[in-house]
Amino acid sequence: MTTTTEHLAQPSEPGTAPPASSASTSHHTGTAASTLQVPGVVVNDPSEEDERTARSTTQNPSANASRAPSPRPPSALFPHTQVTYTDPDFSRPPPLNYTLRTRYKSILFFWTLIVLDCVCMPIGLYFGLWYGTSLSPNAVFSISTALLGTVSIVEYFIRFHRLWRKNSNCRVIGAKRFYLDWFHWNLSVGWFFVMIELIVGTCPRNPPIRLLAIPASTMCFAIGIELLLVDILRVLGVRAPCRISSLPIGAPLRPGIYAYIEDIVAVDGSGGTEFRQRLNLRYQASKGFREMLHRLTLFWAIGAIGIAIVTAAIVFTIQRDAAYVVGWTLPFLWAAIWTAITIPWVQHCLKQEYEQWTMARWKV
Repeated sequence: MTTTTEHLAQPSEPGTAPPASSASTSHHTGTAASTLQVPGVVVNDPSEEDERTARSTTQNPSANASRAPSPRPPSALFPHTQVTYTDPDFSRPPPLNYTLRTRYKSILFFWTLIVLDCVCMPIGLYFGLWYGTSLSPNAVFSISTALLGTVSIVEYFIRFHRLWRKNSNCRVIGAKRFYLDWFHWNLSVGWFFVMIELIVGTCPRNPPIRLLAIPASTMCFAIGIELLLVDILRVLGVRAPCRISSLPIGAPLRPGIYAYIEDIVAVDGSGGTEFRQRLNLRYQASKGFREMLHRLTLFWAIGAIGIAIVTAAIVFTIQRDAAYVVGWTLPFLWAAIWTAITIPWVQHCLKQEYEQWTMARWKV
């Protein structure tokens, strides 16, 4: 929605990215450990580099300096969060090392702010200013539009800073800082269309209230179309036409929701680049995990497109005030229901993956 060690066969699933290189095995400790591959990036085998260094030193005695050779400069492609995996036999699914259990309070706080900002405030300002003041219709919606989405915009720029800053610990694998990540670009496109609706809707002396009631459903429609399109292209065997987060150009596509999970958890959920790397390994190693992401993609994509169409249909047919309320509440209500279904569903799938791992890992 390949192999990272020499013990794991390549999966035949079309959405699986091919290996960039063989994982290296540590020769300095007694424990076998392999570093996680980065899609599309070739990594030199440390043992080969050691042999080349030894040959160079033997052939050129003057190269034997009295001090130890300088360490190689750290590569921007391999941040300090590079993961080592100590289970070369893959006796269990590669761990993600991430949990929501310790983040419930911060998640609740964030979404409370979002609901207050994107549901309560536009509705409250509409009724308060429309019926409680003598302001013109244009002034009412100019004020409500100017204040709309404050929390979302602040979070947008916080994400930008986290990805753009020097030595970012949540940057996309193998990408330069100007790329940001796939979710950020999709969020930008969604906001672009929402801003067009809000600007066009507030310009007339008598703003079209129904048009100003559907920005939330517009965002759902944009995200749903993108998720569905990526998954259709993946099934058809089309390779990535552009970089999709950690997936480079030309690599086999993954389920549309894969990049959203990677980006949101890595940046907004503070999972960092380490989570991107662990998610990549889990996806490559587990057929069950890939199938789960495919089903989740269809679940969210079809749901998002459906709720956008239903919301627009209701908004343009019912009474004006009721339409404004429905337009700003129904998409968020849908998202809450879909999330409540997704969490136990994913937990059940992950439990099954662990229970069936011994048998399933030979069938990837």
